[in-house]
Amino acid sequence: MGSPVHRVSLGDTWSRREHPDIESERRVRSFNVERLTNILDRGVQNTVLRREVESIVHENPVFSLKNNYFMTQNERYENALRKRFHIQTIAQRLGWLPDGSELTYAYRALSGDVALSSSGVFMNALRSLGSEEQIAKWSPLCKNLQIITTYAQTELGHGTYLQGLETEATYDTATQEFVIHSPTMTAAKWWSGDMGRSATHALVLAPLICSGARQGMHAFIVPIRSLQDHTPLPGITVGDIGPKMDLENIDNGFLLLDHVRVPRENMLSRFAQVLPDGTYIKLGMAQSNYLGMVVTRVRVLLTGILPFLQKACVIALRYSVIRRQSRLQNSEPEAKILDYQTQQQKLLPQLAMSYAFHFTAVSLLEFFHHSYDEILSKDFSLLPELHALSTGMKAMMSDLCTQGTEACRRACGGHGYSKLSGLPSLVTQVTASCTFEGENTVLYLQVARFLVKSYLQAQASPGSTPQKPLPQSVAYLATPVLARCPAQKAADFLCPELYTAAWAHAAARLTGDAAHHLQTLTQSGADQQEAWNQTAIIQLQAAKAHCYYFTVKSFTEALGKLDKEPAIQQVLQRLCDLFALHSILTNSGDFLHDGFLSGVQVDMARKAYLDLLLLIRKDAILLTDAFDFTDQCLNSALGCYDGNVYGRLFQWARESPSNTQENPAYEKYIRPLLQSWRSKL
Repeated sequence: MGSPVHRVSLGDTWSRREHPDIESERRVRSFNVERLTNILDRGVQNTVLRREVESIVHENPVFSLKNNYFMTQNERYENALRKRFHIQTIAQRLGWLPDGSELTYAYRALSGDVALSSSGVFMNALRSLGSEEQIAKWSPLCKNLQIITTYAQTELGHGTYLQGLETEATYDTATQEFVIHSPTMTAAKWWSGDMGRSATHALVLAPLICSGARQGMHAFIVPIRSLQDHTPLPGITVGDIGPKMDLENIDNGFLLLDHVRVPRENMLSRFAQVLPDGTYIKLGMAQSNYLGMVVTRVRVLLTGILPFLQKACVIALRYSVIRRQSRLQNSEPEAKILDYQTQQQKLLPQLAMSYAFHFTAVSLLEFFHHSYDEILSKDFSLLPELHALSTGMKAMMSDLCTQGTEACRRACGGHGYSKLSGLPSLVTQVTASCTFEGENTVLYLQVARFLVKSYLQAQASPGSTPQKPLPQSVAYLATPVLARCPAQKAADFLCPELYTAAWAHAAARLTGDAAHHLQTLTQSGADQQEAWNQTAIIQLQAAKAHCYYFTVKSFTEALGKLDKEPAIQQVLQRLCDLFALHSILTNSGDFLHDGFLSGVQVDMARKAYLDLLLLIRKDAILLTDAFDFTDQCLNSALGCYDGNVYGRLFQWARESPSNTQENPAYEKYIRPLLQSWRSKL
């Protein structure tokens, strides 16, 4: 069997020999780890290119992440800018394309610890909402860093509810300019990445007012700092919002605009135009101007959410085969903590979820590529489904990856609380994803609206196929679903068709219940908004059940394509089974509620689940090795490939600046305290 390329940590001065407890985990390989890495990378050529880029990055000491845990906010910011400067220099020297894979792999190697990342969000919006002429003008300036861009949507007083944005863009026919204005303090743009101290231009999202009418949210390119001396331009008040839980490398900022004027050409105009005389021309649908956010949500899944959970799994599982505690048998030495069922229960579902979300995100990315060009060509037939899938999976992945990363940290006990483990920063960084690009509860409710609409469409023609076919991801709403689980024994729950049908049943029932409750309330006199609010909880349940269904279905379909890789298919099938059963057991009330599952069947499912833990435990380290994160990228004293946890943790702790500097508090406080007691003796 093949083995992963092992690139050892740089800078450690003691032995790099593999710890015997982790070496024993790799001794017997039930599948080809290198081949699984290629599958995760979506091609051997991508693995080769990624490793080439990582070697370039890791060989340069300027890109070291090791001292990050000891830096102040200002030091993190400057260090991230230094990395971005040097990455840009390398990219220009080696001919890396601004949109190429090399830069993506470089940012992966640096764990995203680079500045000016908001330019990617700006570019997503520009390509999605801008005309060809606007793209041709602004894209080269952004890619070549002739301007530094940010995306300004969220306000101090409004976030996900975009219709409530207070910033105004009023068209002045006399000068053919838009007047961008923040009428209140709460209209200040807030949280924009790279806004605080870096950006020169902002893509400002604001309701458009022209010809005396409000036309909804539109995007405007607004210069905010001088390209000569970087000072704020007239009418601009801009700054940093202050300390955060993490992400100190990003200067999140605020922006107030006092009647700032920009030319008519600065409104992105693929889907809407304002003519010189103020005539408004609508070229798309109401949701068109949200396309930039949809693009960002799809792309952030694989690069800005999932890697945190994957890294946490690598660190926690590697540590769990090194850490020994108590005895399973009195005659034996202390056991690896991963041999305890409770530790397996904490960590292996997170590993299974990492793989489930990977294949689901890849599936969604493929659907995005299929539909994006059509949407840009003003064929919007796939936009509602793309919006529902991207919002749903962003909400589910960020929620569960945050919970899973914290579970991994806690599974490492006291050492997991140390920043040197790498786990606290993973937790605090992934936590941000529960809010950025849309607050998750609001996103789930958007999915629920799509589900209820689809359900009502499916029910419009009882006993017959609806005139307009439902989108593929919700086709189950129009077909008979399994009414009762047919499982007779534990092994029956290892059937993908069964647990996929189980989630289809739960999602369809909950969606139907939400729709019926809505109809009952509206028929009794409640207005539509109040009815939605009164049914919000069951809508959330329906949306989450639908996302579980989509994830299980996507994972199962991906495994069906691996029939020529039987060993890998088998080990991944166990992960798929574990993810599906864990999600069913965690939400068992949804299946017991209407008798789909009996109590006896839940016991059967639990037995199948526990049996899977033992099987997956044997491959756990190999499955984390397949993610192929370098030691430098993990930046964890607990998670290095060689398993030498304690020596590395002790060495890193000794290198803390507080251990090499004089203690100023001694002369100020400790010595006087000691002397005050001595004088009384």
